[in-house]
Amino acid sequence: MFLDVLLDSVKDTLELIPFLFMTYLAMEALEHSMEGRAERIVARAGKTGPLVGALLGALPQCGFSAMAATLYAGRVVTVGTLVAVILSTSDEMVPVFIAHHEPVGRLLAIIGIKVLVGIVVGFAVDAVLRALHRTGDGKLHIAELCEREHCDCDEVEDEEDVTGDGGAARGVTRAADTGEGADDHHGHGHGHAHAHHHGSRLAHIAHSALAHTVQVTAFIFLVTFAFGLLIEVIGSDAIGAALAVHPVRGTLLAALIGLIPNCGASVALTELYLDGTLPCGQMIAGLLVSGGVGLLVLFRTNDHLRQNLLITAFIYAVGVVAGLAVGASGILL
Repeated sequence: MFLDVLLDSVKDTLELIPFLFMTYLAMEALEHSMEGRAERIVARAGKTGPLVGALLGALPQCGFSAMAATLYAGRVVTVGTLVAVILSTSDEMVPVFIAHHEPVGRLLAIIGIKVLVGIVVGFAVDAVLRALHRTGDGKLHIAELCEREHCDCDEVEDEEDVTGDGGAARGVTRAADTGEGADDHHGHGHGHAHAHHHGSRLAHIAHSALAHTVQVTAFIFLVTFAFGLLIEVIGSDAIGAALAVHPVRGTLLAALIGLIPNCGASVALTELYLDGTLPCGQMIAGLLVSGGVGLLVLFRTNDHLRQNLLITAFIYAVGVVAGLAVGASGILL
């Protein structure tokens, strides 16, 4: 059992590395190259963020939830976008349905419910926060991530001071002393310095992104492994028995299980539903909350514990309410 959980944890964590690295790479490039334009681009994109986020989250993986949490920590996306991604994230539900040869219509209906809830709730969250003027300061906070992780992001700016205007001034002085033409300085010499600085800047950005990725990946692996062992020790039968006790309490518990940042949670919920042990409403509650490692990455990257707890509690409440509503409506999927 220990070895199986270890291998599953390694596999699940490795799948996240490309998503995390590309996210940090994009964030670092945004921070260092776009300057004031970045805030305007993010502000415009934020209006449609929940729609795009919910659609991306529906893809059968949990990488986008990790990306969304990281981007929110840097204030590149809104709270509504983050919530939409997590609510719609399918995680391991799709592979389990396919493995059981379930009808495609049944699978699409469940995904559709998750995406719809994600879109509606995401837009509602952003609208309420805008009305309350609680959308933040409108600036990116990517640099704060670097400060907390102690990466070398600031070395890029330090090198600009060394090779920027100061370097140009030294080139002019050298040209005057040696009798070289100004055109030579502004041509080949300047071009060489610019190319060297550009290459060094890209190297620093990549190094910083890699440092972030390694640190977050290690944290994800440790927590995923711990919760994987916990799920294996408890067992699916015990989980099913606990959920079958009472409809309301079962929905509350299903959503609580969905919060576990491990693919085993969504697998267990899906298997119990397909076996007929778990009612439709409880399954919806658990799968809405089961956003892969999105919330785990949020707690690791966002240095505002109260915000993280409020977002987690809100997502849990949405899952419970939606699950109870589906259960009360008598919808059978």
